[in-house]
Amino acid sequence: MTRQSAPDAVRKRIVQLQKELLDHDYRYYILADPVIPDEEYDRLMHELIELEEQYPELRTPESPTQRVGGKPTKEFPTVTHTRPMLSLSNTYNEDELYDFDRRVRNGLKDEDVAYVAELKFDGAAVTLHYEKGVFTLGATRGDGTQGDDITANLRTIRSIPLQLRYDRFKFDKLEVRGEVIMFKDDFIALNKYREEQEQRPFANPRNAAAGTLKLQDSKIVAQRKLRFFAYQLLGEDVKSESHYERLQMLPELGLPVNERFERFTSIDKVISFCRKEEKTRDELPYEIDGVVVKVDSFRQQEKLGTIAKSPRWATAYKFTTRKAETKLSEIVVQVGRVGTITPVADLEPVLLGGTTVKRATLHNADEIERLDVRIGDTVIVEKGGDVIPKITGVVKEKRPKGTKKFSFPRECPVCKSEIMRLEGEANYYCINTECPAQIRGKLEHFVSRQAMDIDGLGEAIIDQLINTNLVTTPADLYDLKKEDILPLERMGEKSASNLINAIEKSKERPFEKVLYALGIRHAGQGVAQMLAGAFGSIDALRNARVEDLTNIHEIGPRIAQSVAAFFQEENNVEMLDRLEAAGLQLAAKRQKKKKQTLNGKTFVLTGALDTVTRDEAKTLIESHGGKVTSSVTKKTDYVVVGSDAGSKFDKARKLNITTLNEQEFMSMVKD
Repeated sequence: MTRQSAPDAVRKRIVQLQKELLDHDYRYYILADPVIPDEEYDRLMHELIELEEQYPELRTPESPTQRVGGKPTKEFPTVTHTRPMLSLSNTYNEDELYDFDRRVRNGLKDEDVAYVAELKFDGAAVTLHYEKGVFTLGATRGDGTQGDDITANLRTIRSIPLQLRYDRFKFDKLEVRGEVIMFKDDFIALNKYREEQEQRPFANPRNAAAGTLKLQDSKIVAQRKLRFFAYQLLGEDVKSESHYERLQMLPELGLPVNERFERFTSIDKVISFCRKEEKTRDELPYEIDGVVVKVDSFRQQEKLGTIAKSPRWATAYKFTTRKAETKLSEIVVQVGRVGTITPVADLEPVLLGGTTVKRATLHNADEIERLDVRIGDTVIVEKGGDVIPKITGVVKEKRPKGTKKFSFPRECPVCKSEIMRLEGEANYYCINTECPAQIRGKLEHFVSRQAMDIDGLGEAIIDQLINTNLVTTPADLYDLKKEDILPLERMGEKSASNLINAIEKSKERPFEKVLYALGIRHAGQGVAQMLAGAFGSIDALRNARVEDLTNIHEIGPRIAQSVAAFFQEENNVEMLDRLEAAGLQLAAKRQKKKKQTLNGKTFVLTGALDTVTRDEAKTLIESHGGKVTSSVTKKTDYVVVGSDAGSKFDKARKLNITTLNEQEFMSMVKD
C-alpha cells in the first residue's frame, strides 16, 4: 500500500511546532524567561512526536524530537580538532596575576591591553560544529589535539541548540567551544538515586558530567540533566577580532553564555572581579573553581602565541581551598591492600565544593594525636580540587563535655590479627597476608588499568569471586573457566566470555606492568619501571640483595628492603611460580641499546606531557645517557615544558636555561 503524502495543513503544523519548541528552548536556556509552564511545553512536544511518527518523511535531524539517538554506540570515533584545544596555566594568588600581566605587556611591547574575565566552570570541555546553522558534530577535548566523537550524547543536552538562530548572522561553518556541567541540585538528586540503586555515587559534579558524556547509551545521558555554557566562537566567517564581542554574539545565535563576564583595561580591575566572584561563588547553582582571564584582541593573542599546550595570552586564576565545619560522628579504621591501617572520620554530611562530604581521611595515629581530634568534636574539613577531604583542625570551644582521646586499635578490624608499626614509619599494618581486606585490595590493584588492565573485573565481581572462594590470590584468576563464573550474579554468557578473554589478553602486558601489579609495598609505577629496566626479569629480581637494589638510582633503603622482603615470603614465591606457568610476561623484552646522545645533560620536567607520562619521559632521558632532577639550578641544561607548567618554567627563563616543548623534546630522544 502506498503511503499518502502529508496534507499541507500537517506540514505547516509540524514546522510551526518545531519553531515554537525551539523558541521555548531559547527562552528557557538563553533568556531564562520561559513564557509557558512545563506541562504546556510537554503537550506541544507530544503533539509533534505523534505527527512525526505518522509522517516520518517530515521528521528532520534538527527537530526538537531528535535529541535522543537509537541504539547504544559500541565505541566513540576519534575526532582531530581543527585547532588545538589548549589547556590553561594556573595562577593561585594575586601576585601571580600581576606576573601574568607583566609578561603579556612585555610580549606586546607596551601596547594597550584589554582583558576579558569569565567564570571558570568545573565541568568537561567540549567542541560543537555547525554547518549552515545545523549541529553536525560534537567532541570531547581529549588530549587537546584529538577527542572523542560524542555527538549523540551532546544532542540530548537541551541547552545545546540543534539549529542556530539565523536572524542576524548567516555563517556557513562555525565551531563553538564550551563546558558541559551539572547543576548542584541535579548532582545531589543523581547521587541520591544512585545510592538507592546501590550504585557508587559520583565524587563531584565535574566527574558526573564527564562520566555521563562517555556513556554509550544516549538515553541514559538524556536523563542526567546536563547543561552547556559556550565560551568561544570560531569560524572563518566571523569577522570580529574581539573575544568580548564574540561572547556577545553567542546568545544571538541561540547559544547559552554565562552572563558574568566583563572586559577590563587594567589587571587591578580583573583582580577586583576575581575577589567578588570568589566571595559569591557559593550563591551560584553550579560549581566554579576560578576565573579565566584572556587577552581580548585576537591579533594580540596570535602575537603572544603559546608555550607547549598553554596560551601565553590566557590564564586561570584558581580560588582558594574551601572549608566547612561539621561534626565528627565516628572514627573507623580501614585496611588497605598491603595491610595499611588507615583511620577515617565519619562526618555529619556537609556540602563542600559541590560535594556532599560524609568522610574524611585522618591519615594515621600521629595525625589524630597532633590534631587531638575526638568523637563528637566540631571539626574543620578542607577540600581543594580533586583532593580527598581532610580534617585540618578542631573547634575546641565547641567540644562537648566528657569526650575522650581516641585509642588506636591493637588488632586488625577485619581479621582480628595483630597489627604492628615498623620502625621509622607512621602507619600500622595488619601482618596477616591472608586478611580478606588485603585480598580484595590486592585484586583490585592487580586488575586496574595501570596494572594488568583486566576489563570487566569491577568491585562487585571481585567480591563475588572472593565470597565464593574462586579467587584468593591474583594467580587464581588465570585458572578461571567460563563455567566457573557463569553462576555469578548478573553474569550472562556474553559477559562471562568477555571476562575470560580479558584475563587471557592481560598475559600480553609488559614486565614492568606485571611488576607494578604485584603490589609490592612502596613500589609504584615509577619504581616498577626502574626495577624492570635494571634487572630485566623476575628471576634476577628474586635473587637481588638489598645492596644490589640500593645501587639503583633513586632506590633507597626503605624500598629496597620492601622489595627484598616480598620475594622472601613463601606465599609470594608460590604465586609468582603460578603466574609464570600461566604465561605472564615476567621478563622484559630485550631492546637495542639507545645512543647516548644526552650523556652528561641534566633535565627538569614540568607540566603534563601528552604523548608520554613523566615517568616515561624520565626513562627516555636516562636511556640516552641523561639525568633528571627535580629542581631548576644553574647546572640544569634543559627544562621540558608541558601543559600547566609551574614556577620551574619561570625560573628557567630567569636563568636563561633552554626550554623545550614536547615536540622538541621527543625529537631529541628519537633514535
